Amino acid sequence: MVDGIRMLLAAVCGLCWTITYVLAVRSGLRDKTYCIPLVALAMNICWEFQFVFFRSADHMSGSNSDVGGAEVVIGVIWLIVDCGLLYTVFRFGPGEFPFLPPRLFYAGFVVVLGLAYAGIEVLSREFDDGDVVLTSFGMNVAMSGLFLAMLAARGSSRGQSMGIAVFKCVGTAATCAAWFLDTSEYPGPWLPYCMTACFVLDVAYIGALATVLRAEKEAEGGREVGERPMPRDIERNASL
Repeated sequence: MVDGIRMLLAAVCGLCWTITYVLAVRSGLRDKTYCIPLVALAMNICWEFQFVFFRSADHMSGSNSDVGGAEVVIGVIWLIVDCGLLYTVFRFGPGEFPFLPPRLFYAGFVVVLGLAYAGIEVLSREFDDGDVVLTSFGMNVAMSGLFLAMLAARGSSRGQSMGIAVFKCVGTAATCAAWFLDTSEYPGPWLPYCMTACFVLDVAYIGALATVLRAEKEAEGGREVGERPMPRDIERNASL
């Protein structure tokens, strides 16, 4: 019974995060930008690569093999969708940093990928017995905070959507629920802390994004009835 529920929650997590990635690719192509914060994307890609190709056997040896096998398949799907996310970064990323030469942006992102891969490797061996479970929850906390930071930095909903925010939150919540079915596998305060932090930050991001979307809709409605945009608005929009 418990294994069946864990399989269901793994499927929910996989589906919701896959939808999140697909929506991020679509929004990126629409708004001509990347939609996953760069550091978060680098960590995700490196984590998924390590899990699928190097750590899946160790992970499955400590859990139900059917559930672990399903998680590996989900990881492969995520890596495939990551190609679309990487395209938006390399195609539109330099435009987000006009003060940097494109070559320097590309080199910087490659360095971030290298640092993320090495960091996950070290943390997994040092604190997770070679597994990637504890690191994945820490990464989710960082990602949730980085989405809030991206929203604040851009000052608009460009490259973001409520679908991305909600499906990301539900996918993480499904993973958290799976842990509560057997807390003995990963005891201690780390996972409860990460789960609480993720929930708080995800809800804050949903609320903040809803506020921004509402303000943008009201601004568009005001202009539709004949109001001219203020010069400051024109200057701000041109800088986006």
